[in-house]
Amino acid sequence: MTTIQKDPSIGDKAELDYSKGIIPYVPEEVDDFETEVTRFRNGEWEDPLKFTAYRLVQGVYGQRQADVQMVRIKMPSGSLTADQMDVLGRIVDRYVPLKKGHVTTRENIQLHFVKLEDTPDLMRMLGEVGLSTREACGNTVRNVIGCPLSGVTPDEPFYVSPYLAAFARWYVRHPLTQALPRKLKVAFSSCADDCVVTVIHDLAFKPKVRTNEDGVEQRGFEMLVGGGTSIMPRIAYTLYDFVPVEDYLRVSEAVIRIFNRTDELRRNRAKARIKFYIDRIGIDAFKEEVEEELKQPWARQSFDPSPLMELPPELQDDPPPLVQASPNGHRDPTYQRWLKSNVRPQKQAGYNTVLVKLPLGDIEAAQFPVLARIARQYGSGRLRTNTEQNLVLRWVPEAYLRKVWDELKEVDLGDPGAHEITDVVSCPGTDSCKLGITSSMGLGQAVGQTLREMAIEDPLVKSLHVKISGCPNGCARHHIANIGFHGAASRGENRNQVPSYEMFIGGSYGSDDAARFGQRIKTKVPAKKIPQVVRDIIHLYQSEREPQERFNSFVDRVGKEPFEALALAYKDPGPLNKENIGTYLDWGKTLLFKVERGEGECAV
Repeated sequence: MTTIQKDPSIGDKAELDYSKGIIPYVPEEVDDFETEVTRFRNGEWEDPLKFTAYRLVQGVYGQRQADVQMVRIKMPSGSLTADQMDVLGRIVDRYVPLKKGHVTTRENIQLHFVKLEDTPDLMRMLGEVGLSTREACGNTVRNVIGCPLSGVTPDEPFYVSPYLAAFARWYVRHPLTQALPRKLKVAFSSCADDCVVTVIHDLAFKPKVRTNEDGVEQRGFEMLVGGGTSIMPRIAYTLYDFVPVEDYLRVSEAVIRIFNRTDELRRNRAKARIKFYIDRIGIDAFKEEVEEELKQPWARQSFDPSPLMELPPELQDDPPPLVQASPNGHRDPTYQRWLKSNVRPQKQAGYNTVLVKLPLGDIEAAQFPVLARIARQYGSGRLRTNTEQNLVLRWVPEAYLRKVWDELKEVDLGDPGAHEITDVVSCPGTDSCKLGITSSMGLGQAVGQTLREMAIEDPLVKSLHVKISGCPNGCARHHIANIGFHGAASRGENRNQVPSYEMFIGGSYGSDDAARFGQRIKTKVPAKKIPQVVRDIIHLYQSEREPQERFNSFVDRVGKEPFEALALAYKDPGPLNKENIGTYLDWGKTLLFKVERGEGECAV
């Protein structure tokens, strides 16, 4: 059944059709955007900043390079269909000069170096298959992320994806969320591992089931608020231990209403996230404000999520027919490693999820249709992106696993080691981001190569995670890595700038240990020396750990001093001369390094 609902925020322009995707496509919006792009090009917008704010709400973000844009596709819970993958491949081939898309740690797909005048046609292609860029950027409720195993993991209290979809639909185009003090990042957990890391979000939900006084089981969520990384990292507070599913939208709107009217935050957009407000007044005072807000007349309307929970048929998790053929018993050692690291059994007997390891989150144009065909032929025709910048194929019968691996290999996507130490996470850095300081993608490639050359078999080392951000903002989530880095600059000979990194040790995002931020190692290390630093950190851990001691426990026991000493040994960039000039160049660059940071658009 198609769900159609009037949205008061867009008046009589359109009816919202949820039959194709979670975020409904409104053609008139794109027509209006195309008109405004033309007006902007003709110099008819008196205030360019107002156009920027308008453009951001449409999911179009300026790059550090002139006259090109980054287009961010908003995909709640990272959900994709094979048809959508096919269209994404055509878009990447037609409109993206580098012929690739980039999966982010927010489960979006980003397209870089797109011409502004091409964005309306691109949006129309997306809309026809149920995808949208609406409110993927700007001071809005950003992409709502969710566990890629929702519906198939055995430890999910109840199926969370429909509630996530209802939340995303409730707040997209909502009058309250078009110009918040700053962005609001939201996550819904499903599995016991909490792979979405609810505790680093502005607002987050963890599913629970409790038995009420009448002995009836009741679904609900633990609600968390005030988490975040970047400057002033904070672990989120529990606002309510249990909110019934009938009320989670109502309580979340109270939180957003309070956030929206905190005008003092708007005066300093660098410190305008909700965590700053909660940090200033305290969680108890904030909860009191929520309680008072819930007494207001607006809260008396219905917040029943049911009408918004229906998923399009192509996103519903009904199992495809189970293949009964005998699996291929090939004993290829690489295939066996891939089975161990990249394949997980679903709670539905006979089916599996397959992790597709994407190098630094990139998908090449020619890989999109192959991934679509594999999903269609060997699974359910559905995929998910995840926060580790990889893809998840769902509902793959055991009999098809060997065929899936063979076909992934043909497009260089059959590597084992998904979510292991060689699966380095990186933001785009100076390749495209205005706020980037260093080439995090270049360093990510170099570190990944070093780790592969080390041929690590030690399971305690293989379980580690390396994350690299090109600036302190933390889009690669380096704060919660076992070994994390963020871009910086240091001084070398004659005060020449050197591309460098600050290091974080012992972070966790909750899969094995409780989520926590890594300890900052203050010494800046030149970028070209970071791969050797990573190698030395691993050797230090292996040589001095106690039997079966996990890395974070090792960090806690030995403290920061050994890592400070290690960083200090690499601190000196050396002279700027012919033999050592590479230290003064960033990864993949041919010019002497110089910080060139533009005005970021996140806070416009």
